[in-house]
Amino acid sequence: MEFTDEQVTRYSRHILLPEVGGKGQKKIAKAKILIVGAGGLGSPAAFYLAAAGVGTIGLIDSDAVDLSNLQRQIIHYTPDVGRSKVLSAKEKIQALNPDVQVVMHEERFVADNALKLIAGYDVVIDGVDNFPAKFLINDACVLGNKPLVHGGILRFDGRVTTILPKKSACYRCVFKQPPPAGLVASCQEAGVIGALAGVIGTLQATEALKIVLGIGKPLTDRLLDYDAKKAAFREIKTKRNPNCPVCGEHPTITTLIDYEQEACELRPSGAAAVR
Repeated sequence: MEFTDEQVTRYSRHILLPEVGGKGQKKIAKAKILIVGAGGLGSPAAFYLAAAGVGTIGLIDSDAVDLSNLQRQIIHYTPDVGRSKVLSAKEKIQALNPDVQVVMHEERFVADNALKLIAGYDVVIDGVDNFPAKFLINDACVLGNKPLVHGGILRFDGRVTTILPKKSACYRCVFKQPPPAGLVASCQEAGVIGALAGVIGTLQATEALKIVLGIGKPLTDRLLDYDAKKAAFREIKTKRNPNCPVCGEHPTITTLIDYEQEACELRPSGAAAVR
């Protein structure tokens, strides 16, 4: 493919980078990235991937925009309240960069459709807000051999990690299974500082671009925690578990299942997942 003069100008700051250049920008233009959840994390991730010139961005979300979303879900505007999130997000992405093809999946990400949905994409970004969905996304990406960038936020804490199936620790290597119902705080009870979604979602977009370009050191075998109140990052080392039920040497999870939907993800040691 050849870029037009307008595209060369649009992506000039990328092209100037020795690690990217024209060849790298063409990789970005050919990339297909799926964002599960068009909310707090999906909003900044989608904006920056669109600005970067990612050729195809898939959006999965079955929800409509709610007024309470606008405090952090920056891809949606006040007139969008009540409208489909994926349609709202598509309009903003294409207004930012008409080069980008947006594929709308106005449905829930569930066991029956998960593998089919991720099949056509190069990288998956987890922007969901509950444990069951995060485990399902992880399992689908491991079984489907798709790189996954996980993110979560709650209160003033955020977390990012990158998962390369069968090469690095997966989500289940660290958190074995969803917590029992009633153990975690709800999104409404816990709250989240809105700007935190921008920090974590932007880190997720950066990780996805690094995977597409094949540059740098991805956040594999590491959980990057961010404490917004202290303005401090902490790196937690992880490693692949040979006994992991989904990516281990003798996996016991070979098909996908839907867990009972729980409230927001919350771990005493750090981040969670409010969209």
